[in-house]
Amino acid sequence: MLSRTADHLFWMARYMERAENTARMLDVNYQTSLLPQSADAAANGWKGLLSISELSHDYASRYGEVDARKVMDYMVSDERNPSSIYSCLMAARENARAVRGTLTTEVWETQNQTWLEFQRMLRHKTFQKDPGEGFEWVKFRSHLSRGVTVGTMLQDEAFHFLRIGSFLERADNTARMLDVKFHAVESEFFGTGSMGSNGNGNNGKDQEYDFYHWSAILRSVSGFEVYRKAYRNVIKPEKVAELLILRADMPRSLAACMDEVVNNLRQVANEQSSDTLRRAGRLQADLRFGRIDEILATGLHAFLTQFLERVGTLGVGISRDFLVPVAA
Repeated sequence: MLSRTADHLFWMARYMERAENTARMLDVNYQTSLLPQSADAAANGWKGLLSISELSHDYASRYGEVDARKVMDYMVSDERNPSSIYSCLMAARENARAVRGTLTTEVWETQNQTWLEFQRMLRHKTFQKDPGEGFEWVKFRSHLSRGVTVGTMLQDEAFHFLRIGSFLERADNTARMLDVKFHAVESEFFGTGSMGSNGNGNNGKDQEYDFYHWSAILRSVSGFEVYRKAYRNVIKPEKVAELLILRADMPRSLAACMDEVVNNLRQVANEQSSDTLRRAGRLQADLRFGRIDEILATGLHAFLTQFLERVGTLGVGISRDFLVPVAA
């Protein structure tokens, strides 16, 4: 396959997945902002979202003070923000258009219709009137895009590059979504048996806040019912972390994402991709054989930060081995 075609397919899938996960992260903050809390605590949640998306400086230079409505506009409809839902859906559609002959008619029409419908929703101010409805629509269109891809495309190299893009982006964003919690509460988490960052245990109010915060995170990754089925007990932060990091049977977990990345990388491997495949396999093994108590012993935020660095390095390797070289 031509590297340019592979590049368009890879990024089409990544941008579609990124749009969905941006909607999911915004949904986490929108839900938790409705909880009883101080104005400073609510603002910290939105600051955390900008920080983990690495957009704090760009936002501050153009919007100034962090405000929930401004952040929502910036992350949903700002065409100058390369990570906004607007930019992601437009980029996904443009990459699909560039390789329209490689895609099935159903895949192309899904991408094109998503972009046209999104523009209509912006004109009707759907996201301002009911943010939850808007975020659900973005998630649904992403689900539809993946479903049409699996249901209509030949499982050849084009299919594998689409899958690699989807799951690499999902791994990155699931880790970032988990990290929203730690930016929001400005503390490290070592397990419920440990003390907080100030040397004191959590009081009842903090525990109640944590329960609703983790519930929002679970719902944002469609994992609330899955959690109940897997653990059958009250929501505990360490169990949520285990579900979204180590459980390979949870579709949006880091372990499940890396399984998909490695399996599809093997299908397109070439003579220069051995180091990239090795890095992916090592990350997969660390998740497959990891234990949540070992992860929590070093701090969940620290683990997620390292994971994001490794995923970033893996993405660079994939680009070097398969995709269009970046101009110097």
